[in-house]
Amino acid sequence: MINKRYSRRELVSQLSGGLGALGLAGMFAEQGLAAPPVTKPAPAAAPVKFPNFKPKAKHNIVLFMVGGPSQMDMFDPKPALLKYQGQRPSSVDLRTERVTGGLLPSPFEFKQYGRGGVHVSSLLPNIASVIDEICVIKSMYTFNPTHTPARSLFHTGNIAATRPSMGSWLSYGLGSENKDLPGFVVLSPGQGGSGGLGRSGFLPARHQGTYFDDAVVEPDKMIRFLKNADLDKEKQRTQLDLIQALNKDHQASFGEDEFLEGRIESMETAYSMQFEATDAFDIRKETQAMRDSYGDTPFAHGCLLARRLVERGVRTVHVYYGPGQPWDDHSKIEKNLKERCPDMDKACAALISDLKQRGLLDETLITWGGEFGRTPVSESGDGRDHNPYGFTMWMAGGGVKGGMAYGETDEFGFKSVEKSVSIHDLHATMLNQMGIDHLKLTYRYAGRDFRLTDVFGEVVRDILT
Repeated sequence: MINKRYSRRELVSQLSGGLGALGLAGMFAEQGLAAPPVTKPAPAAAPVKFPNFKPKAKHNIVLFMVGGPSQMDMFDPKPALLKYQGQRPSSVDLRTERVTGGLLPSPFEFKQYGRGGVHVSSLLPNIASVIDEICVIKSMYTFNPTHTPARSLFHTGNIAATRPSMGSWLSYGLGSENKDLPGFVVLSPGQGGSGGLGRSGFLPARHQGTYFDDAVVEPDKMIRFLKNADLDKEKQRTQLDLIQALNKDHQASFGEDEFLEGRIESMETAYSMQFEATDAFDIRKETQAMRDSYGDTPFAHGCLLARRLVERGVRTVHVYYGPGQPWDDHSKIEKNLKERCPDMDKACAALISDLKQRGLLDETLITWGGEFGRTPVSESGDGRDHNPYGFTMWMAGGGVKGGMAYGETDEFGFKSVEKSVSIHDLHATMLNQMGIDHLKLTYRYAGRDFRLTDVFGEVVRDILT
């Protein structure tokens, strides 16, 4: 053997390349170093089986309003805002991200709908028509007033942008019902609203979200390289079998590798999707009446696709209202909401009605909301700043009680004061409806057991059937 000095990078490369124990010892001895001891791995604990109990829901749809929608203009009317307009009582003298002024009343009229008399503003007539399927949670709160960490907290249970997404946790715990489609799908126009929040983090790579552009309707434009122009199905299968055999042989030389395993599985899914996705992702196969009921916008396409995907066994679908941060209304909030809400309102209500008509709503949990809400005090005179202290989200289907509002904010809608629900509580409740005890869905990484709810979270049982 030629005597040479190995750099630290080369040592790591040799280790990751699968050098045997004897070769490794020789290499370290050549450098005048003691070889690391060869130890047997500890026997793995018996895996926890999921679901832990009979689930209410089999599928999970998240409708995410990027930027933070205004609760007091949609679901949480506060007459005191008009009474004290322009003033700044001590109870609203909370820290805001930007400079804010006095109280800003909502310009929109509220009425009560459904058997529970749930308040909904004039911005959302279609959601009002299906309110008996919806539980409006008015007492949400989060822990960060800035978009990126707050958005990460909603998706992963932590402000760090490297943790696994809730969709990845569900894929890890429950797997997929359709081997020919991804178990976790992310829909966003140009992928601009998702910001990489479908990542699998430290979970095996096969559980990461698969991204699709819902701004287009043609599957071959939505999914790059959907069709192989050179090889037919049988020849592709032969080619893929050879590549997979080489991958497996390579893997056998150094042991299990989750990233290589994830690549192997993604190649199989990509092969299957050439034939399955041309149908599943083609909303043009819906009747014109059905497409009209959702609307003709990227978010509408995403909602319709979400129904088509859960109908085919996809476990989790995230639909983003983007790109950018369209709900981040620091100014001109009245004008912006009038322009934006009709699109969102129509598509959300159509999704609920469509799922119910097909008998899928009971087994599909829908969650709507953003990373936080908006302040009752004004910014720039006609806008609202970020508000993590108290805001609104809603849930529908999947064993959630409809036609009710849960919790309360203070008289101005700034802070949660009754039956407060944290992001961790929301996650615990979502997992519970999927048949998962959030305390048991863990993954060992860096010497500790991690979970979506971190060390927090209580199931909000009052909203469940």
